[in-house]
Amino acid sequence: MGGPVARGAGHAPIPVDRDVPGLIVKFGDYPLHHGGVGAIRSLGRLGVPMYAITEDRCTPAALSRYLRRAFVWPTTGTEEPELLVEGLLRIGREIGRPSVLVPTDEEAAVLIAEHQDALGAVFLFPRVDAKLPRRLASKQGLHELCVEHGVASPAAAFPQSYEEVERFAGRARFPVVAKNREAFERRRQPAVNGTTRIESPQALLRLARGWGERPGVILQEYLPREDAEDWIVHAYFDAESTPLALFTGVKVRSWPPHAGMTANAYIVDNPELADIAARFIKQIGFSGVIDLDLRFDRRDGQYKLLDFNPRMGAQFRIFENEAGIDVVRAMHLDLTGRPVPEGEQLAGRRYIVENIDLPALLAYRRSGYTTPHAPARANGTELAWLAGDDPLPFLTMLARFVRPGAKHLYQLWRASRSNRSNRAGRKGRGDRVGRGDRFGLHR
Repeated sequence: MGGPVARGAGHAPIPVDRDVPGLIVKFGDYPLHHGGVGAIRSLGRLGVPMYAITEDRCTPAALSRYLRRAFVWPTTGTEEPELLVEGLLRIGREIGRPSVLVPTDEEAAVLIAEHQDALGAVFLFPRVDAKLPRRLASKQGLHELCVEHGVASPAAAFPQSYEEVERFAGRARFPVVAKNREAFERRRQPAVNGTTRIESPQALLRLARGWGERPGVILQEYLPREDAEDWIVHAYFDAESTPLALFTGVKVRSWPPHAGMTANAYIVDNPELADIAARFIKQIGFSGVIDLDLRFDRRDGQYKLLDFNPRMGAQFRIFENEAGIDVVRAMHLDLTGRPVPEGEQLAGRRYIVENIDLPALLAYRRSGYTTPHAPARANGTELAWLAGDDPLPFLTMLARFVRPGAKHLYQLWRASRSNRSNRAGRKGRGDRVGRGDRFGLHR
């Protein structure tokens, strides 16, 4: 295998193997995924043949100029694993040569790990303990690993019945945060629509009545916005759990506000955070791409791990080093036996997700939230959707986003207005439940 080296824009040649394609693997219906488009562009610009699983032929990813073929395969993420494995193998046979798998969701990452023997004959991917990705993607599993290895995380409870929720409500300090306990239940039987802030015991008990006999939720300590700052870590670790590319950044805005996917962020050097992430990965023995969400709690000076995504994050393209390496390029190079060029991360580089940053900006201005570590001026900007050499994904996103996006913003406005009215009527007795909705988006 071989082929000429390729260049990243403004960088020395990157020794990529253009005989080895990449395949974007996604399960579930979330067509507006800028991370998948970013991965197609990142490797495609280096000459790597790119393929992707898409919901239909008119998704932004399907229309990228860097995509050789879209495999239209609508899934829900709730299919039997054997069906998904067979579908992947069928796609692999159609591609006709070993391809690097790039999962964009937890379901895909877990499926690949748990069926690596069957998939390994057709695809290339980091080998890892088959049970580890599922445990990391589980809120309870991650919390237990944090406790086991001394990594700070928010205090959490995992109620097994409505009665346990009642006992929790009687002793907890509100507000609290509710999340679906297992990543895989969010599509089968979600307890909440996303990260949900709950203001009072009464609101919690009302919500819990719909959770059934075994609530599939984690109830987590709320870290006040005025005392916290959101950080992200993206990295690629080789088979020895050694970081070949590791980046740190600060999240300025997210959508839904303070609880959703990154809308605006900067690369910011943070050696302490990089060390925390590298030590944790070494301890658990993980190999592959990671996307971590942490919140710095100014009250005790600790970085608390909120989420561990054992796959590429949607905002991964913010992170690049001086050699033109991001985590997807690092993975492709490593899995094809090529060296991964080293270099300092491009500190100050900014990332903007155009379709969600504008509403996020308006919401954050009202809240008064600030990010002290964000640079005053950006040292370059990476847009999630708009690219001069690949315009169709941006235009397709606009066509598919405007109507549901406008409807969602109107619903948020109505809910906010109703909440203000209700709070006034209750004379200050906070009783609000805030929900996150993705309207076709995915982290």
